[in-house]
Amino acid sequence: MLRGDDNSSQPGNSTVFKDERKQAYLNPEGADRPLISPIPAVTLDTARKYRLGRLRAKMKDWDCSALLLYDPVNIRYALDSSNMSIWTMHNPSRYALILADGPAIMFEFEGAEHANTGLPGIDEVRTARSFLFFTAGNLAEHRMRDWADELASIIQSHGGNAKVAVDRLEPAPAAELRKRGFALLDGQALAERARSIKSPEEIELMRWTIRVCEAGMARMYEASEPGRTEREIWAELHFENSRSGGEWLETKLLTAGPRTNPWYQECSDYVIKRGEMIAFDTDMIGPFGYCADLSRSWTCGHVAMNDKQKELYSAARSQIEHNLSIIQPGLSFVEFNEKSWQIPEKYIPYRYSLAVHGTGMADEWPGILLHPDFDDGFSGVIEENMVLNVESLIAEDGSESIKLETQVLVTANGAERLDTFPWEEP
Repeated sequence: MLRGDDNSSQPGNSTVFKDERKQAYLNPEGADRPLISPIPAVTLDTARKYRLGRLRAKMKDWDCSALLLYDPVNIRYALDSSNMSIWTMHNPSRYALILADGPAIMFEFEGAEHANTGLPGIDEVRTARSFLFFTAGNLAEHRMRDWADELASIIQSHGGNAKVAVDRLEPAPAAELRKRGFALLDGQALAERARSIKSPEEIELMRWTIRVCEAGMARMYEASEPGRTEREIWAELHFENSRSGGEWLETKLLTAGPRTNPWYQECSDYVIKRGEMIAFDTDMIGPFGYCADLSRSWTCGHVAMNDKQKELYSAARSQIEHNLSIIQPGLSFVEFNEKSWQIPEKYIPYRYSLAVHGTGMADEWPGILLHPDFDDGFSGVIEENMVLNVESLIAEDGSESIKLETQVLVTANGAERLDTFPWEEP
């Protein structure tokens, strides 16, 4: 790999200022070994039962007889069924049907039915009927009719009304269900409302995903030496997540130096120089399908920050700490916005869009926009047992960006941080 001539040492030869606080997040049995989950089976089974119960309770609230799920994240939440999640995000070929007063049926694509063996929430496994153009071609319309007939037969055989909540469905198959007399409701809204309140077992599972993420962040910290590329450092998080039972990273948000501003550039082969700021956002879907969405920023080579970096970092910390301090159950989104940290004018053009967002098996509702963008019509209330992420992105014209983010559980007493990976000391 070609390296830039930046008068810095090559990896393995540079002087790294170690931080024992961060090294402690590596596997204590040795950084060359994956983390092994200590979560007992009963915790996972209890979480599974709770999640399916949350969905059925929302179905009752919405007065719908069936819930049809295509989103792999919703299927994982409902039934803990996971099979080729990334592929099925853009090839909707497996789906779940949950009856309010009947079974939960997993429709798996042909040949993979066995992937659902042993999952307690699934009452029946059937072979999915796929009408993807990829495999159906000119037969798509015919296969779609068969698909709709099968679903209609199941739903009608269990009584109830004709209201069906659907999370993701293209116009043609939606029309086929309507032809059979069904009224379609917004299943994504139903699912996200259900997902927003976590059980103690879900929090235990999420804590483990965060533990794995922080081990990956420790590897990233150790790799943050002059001469490394952004991609090389980002790969350390992939490595730890994959070998410790995790799933995928939703983004590629790690940049350094001048590439941190503007934000939302994906990691590249940019060779990082000593003293440049490295900023990232993990967006990690880890073990058990839960999300660890953490952001940190530090200098390459772990050298002291310059004056501008210190200024920006201090502002980012102020935003995080202030917004953490006001989170309370019962606080409306409008009230949160009114009390939230007011970003100084010079940083506004480079702001992050969100102040706070929900997190579960991915980023989820509610997404509360930063105050310059907040709409007073956005209704809702922060509730106990929500998990929220508190965000900050601070930059100004010509500067680097500082990206910070922490993940918290809303308790009766306010926000309890779930991540503990240390901030920098500018």
